[in-house]
Amino acid sequence: MEHQQRSAGRLSRTGDTRDREETARLLAPRLAHFAGVARTEHVTRAAQEMQVPQSTLSRALVRLEEDLGVELFARHGRTVSLTPAGRTFYASVARALDEIGRAAEEVRADADPATGKVAFGFLHTMGAETVPGLLYAFRADHPGIRFALVQNHGEAMLEGLRGGELDLCLTSPVPSAPDLVARRLDEQKLRLVVPADHRLAARRRVRLAEAADETFVTLEPGYGLRRITDDLCARAGFAPRIAFEGEEAETLRGLVAAGLGVALLPPPPFPRPGVAELTVTAPRAAREIGVAWLAGRPDTPPVAAFKKFLLSKRGSLLPG
Repeated sequence: MEHQQRSAGRLSRTGDTRDREETARLLAPRLAHFAGVARTEHVTRAAQEMQVPQSTLSRALVRLEEDLGVELFARHGRTVSLTPAGRTFYASVARALDEIGRAAEEVRADADPATGKVAFGFLHTMGAETVPGLLYAFRADHPGIRFALVQNHGEAMLEGLRGGELDLCLTSPVPSAPDLVARRLDEQKLRLVVPADHRLAARRRVRLAEAADETFVTLEPGYGLRRITDDLCARAGFAPRIAFEGEEAETLRGLVAAGLGVALLPPPPFPRPGVAELTVTAPRAAREIGVAWLAGRPDTPPVAAFKKFLLSKRGSLLPG
């Protein structure tokens, strides 16, 4: 049977995004019913498979055709066959329902208490030693939980929390924002790193003001450690003269070793040749490390377990 255009179609035909969303909203409740009948080409059999009354299924199909303004089925007693329009529609509906099924499987898998996933962000400076140690300890009791790991600077990770890309992040400074929850976990001392042949290299301790005339290498604006560096220098009575800006602390250490400046950095995971690392006695040079998450967002069981684990590390997060 040739399919015919119905005059009673209710859906807008302008094709813009808002109208497509409205079309999907109206059609969605009936798409599974349509797909079941299209697959079996038998209303009674489809109703039995889907465990719905045959009358309900028949009404859903009629309503769907009315909404579309198109005949989707040719009726042959108890059986039906797809019209050309019905075949076109079924191909797209089947793909859409398959995608929905895959998405449902994925979110259920990610929320599984034993094998789910945690999207975890952390600072570059914590990637070499701190985070691997944390994950090793956590997985001793939760061996099946998976992690999506993201290394980035603090502002980017906070945006990742807000955008839903991250569940938790380790960051510094500890953020204070009404849409976030943050807990201080530990403190990390910062050192003034100078070239091995620098005039201060033989010292063990130094006041930051003694480096007022030095050239600094720092992280780029937007990084938490950059804000801390600027603040500490201001408290020491000077604004740092910056020669190089980078994205990774160990790269800055290499620049210092090459004699291109000095830097305020956390301790390295391993001793770096070519530099001397001095304790800063004034002002007190340290950064707080904390864990943050989005306020009001329910935790899946894997996220809740890892959050509890991180909070249990207050005061012992960083290697001794």
